[in-house]
Amino acid sequence: MTSLLLAGGRVIDPASQLDQVTDVLVVDGKIAAVGDAAVAQAPAGHERIDVSGRVVCPGLIDLHVHLREPGQTAKETIETGAKAAARGGFTTIVCMPNTSPSVDSAGTVAFIQEKARTACVRVEITGALTKGIEGEELAPIGSLARAGVVALTDDGHCIQNNELMRGALEYAKMFQLPVMDHCQDYGLVTDGVMHEGYWSTVLGLRGWPSSGEEMIVARNILLAEQTGTRVHCQHLSAAGSVRLIREAKQRGVPISGEACPHHFVLTDACIAGSVEFWKEDGVDLAERWFAGRALPSWPSYCTDFKMNPPLRSAADREAILQGLTDGTLEILGSDHAPHTEPDKEVEFDQASFGITGIETELALSLMQLVQSGRLSLSAMLAKYTVNPARLLRFTDGRGELRVGGLGDVTVIDPDKAWLRQGHDTASKSRNDPFDGWRLRGKAVLTVVGGRVVWSELS
Repeated sequence: MTSLLLAGGRVIDPASQLDQVTDVLVVDGKIAAVGDAAVAQAPAGHERIDVSGRVVCPGLIDLHVHLREPGQTAKETIETGAKAAARGGFTTIVCMPNTSPSVDSAGTVAFIQEKARTACVRVEITGALTKGIEGEELAPIGSLARAGVVALTDDGHCIQNNELMRGALEYAKMFQLPVMDHCQDYGLVTDGVMHEGYWSTVLGLRGWPSSGEEMIVARNILLAEQTGTRVHCQHLSAAGSVRLIREAKQRGVPISGEACPHHFVLTDACIAGSVEFWKEDGVDLAERWFAGRALPSWPSYCTDFKMNPPLRSAADREAILQGLTDGTLEILGSDHAPHTEPDKEVEFDQASFGITGIETELALSLMQLVQSGRLSLSAMLAKYTVNPARLLRFTDGRGELRVGGLGDVTVIDPDKAWLRQGHDTASKSRNDPFDGWRLRGKAVLTVVGGRVVWSELS
């Protein structure tokens, strides 16, 4: 039997609305006690870690991560992605199916499960909605469900055929699996590479209209309402998407949405270079985050700011923030998308979409949502814990500090100042737009099943 006592921290469990300075005891991989009983029940010889002055919360969950294995291991592996997750404070990560081959068969699910057995955090798997994530023929959803996927998605691609999407939702409902959708209308987006607006015109880059996302969000709302299947809209970036989901939820449609830190921190002005961003869209960040210190700099057309969906306008950013504040957007995720240097060190038009993010998302969320006064710390943590756990129907105690539940715990120092340096990462890739940023707030201890998998406690 192993036992770990986390003593003297501010324990926040959004699921039970607990917020007090107390102790947490983990015995044999499970939560054994929370509160005054923790010390009394601690077995002889237990390990005690003093976490005074830190926040103790349920292990964080990131339901949107690209681990690239199988087939793209030059970018990331399950092992390296899991290590990066542990450094970011995440105890469970959910990997997307756009690997090579894609996760559209029970055999590929089994391969990832075998690899995940030795990972330092829990790795859950999503199955593809369509074969080869090509949007033409449904994948064997029943087989994927029996193999153990926790959700279905063609992330990286989007089913354009509405009848096929309806069929996918009906099958998903039969197996009680949520559907997570990458909302992108190819007919509107065409070959766009950045947000369609002022800066795409100035920079001479092909525009990607926000309606390309909003059109599919509207489609998903209609089909979710018709089929009763839970549809989760991934990495939303546009103001219209937030408005549509807000209105749909008010009438009880089973729809939800997530936001990524890059979409509620940055804007499309970043692609014009750091001078343009800080001059207008980054003024508030400069004042609150850097307080007179040197600002991060980057050149125009920097491909570390190329992602799918793209960075959008300041008005869209504000709408995402408002959606997070009022609860329209219930979940935060990284869309961690590692790429090799050859993928990114080319012309902007030709560069791959995507950025890393699992090691920085907690700090960015703390700074932009909590330290700004938009959300309480408990409300922000709910979007990384109980809310994704409920969407994915975890019943083993993940997402909460429940006696008898899995002993997954994250300890956060919300005031820890640190410099993000791209080379200081567990990921195999370096496509990080926040390289050189001074951040505040960091996971300092990550515990999975009662075992410390990452520690930066001083």
